[in-house]
Amino acid sequence: MKTYEKLLLENKAWAQEKVEDDPEYFKRLSHLQTPEFLWIGCSDSRVPANEITNTQPGEIFVHRNVANLVIHTDVNLLSVLDYAVTHLKVKHVIVCGHYGCGGIKAAMTNHDFKQVLNMWLRNIKDVYRLHRDELANITDEESKFDRLVELNVKEQVQHLAKTSIIQRAWKNEQRPDLHGWVYGLKDGLINPVFEMKAGTHIDPLYEYDDL
Repeated sequence: MKTYEKLLLENKAWAQEKVEDDPEYFKRLSHLQTPEFLWIGCSDSRVPANEITNTQPGEIFVHRNVANLVIHTDVNLLSVLDYAVTHLKVKHVIVCGHYGCGGIKAAMTNHDFKQVLNMWLRNIKDVYRLHRDELANITDEESKFDRLVELNVKEQVQHLAKTSIIQRAWKNEQRPDLHGWVYGLKDGLINPVFEMKAGTHIDPLYEYDDL
């Protein structure tokens, strides 16, 4: 049996088990999506949003990319953000990174990962540059790695606050709150590292005055 065929078999077993436990499960699920949360996480397969938060499908709207980046030219990310905030009216947006992130570790090197990955990782290098002095004072490489993971999450939350999508919702509906979390692969625990309440003022350079 090919590996992908095993996935299809496991899907059938899972679906059957769900119906046996709750005959109305899929009927309810097909008519309901009212999540309070948008989760912007890493594509790493070890960090599934629903599983690590013990939530059910329909409770968290999810976007994932390498190293959980919020890039203002990323139409994929922005379309997810706009839909979640403007139409689903989520109350919280969470950027969740994780310790041991391969994208962060790669960005800490000077290795050439070829054109597309170099372009993506450059956004993390920008975070490193902004916090170069703090990181230079950390002599232990593992601790420096962990700190850059945290700083990257913080910067991505701040990038969210710079968007007109978030600022318009803050002005008109006093939501959503923004959260920066880091998940620990070694213990399974989430570490909240940063938060911005709805309406928080940021650098005036990024604040829109005609929303």
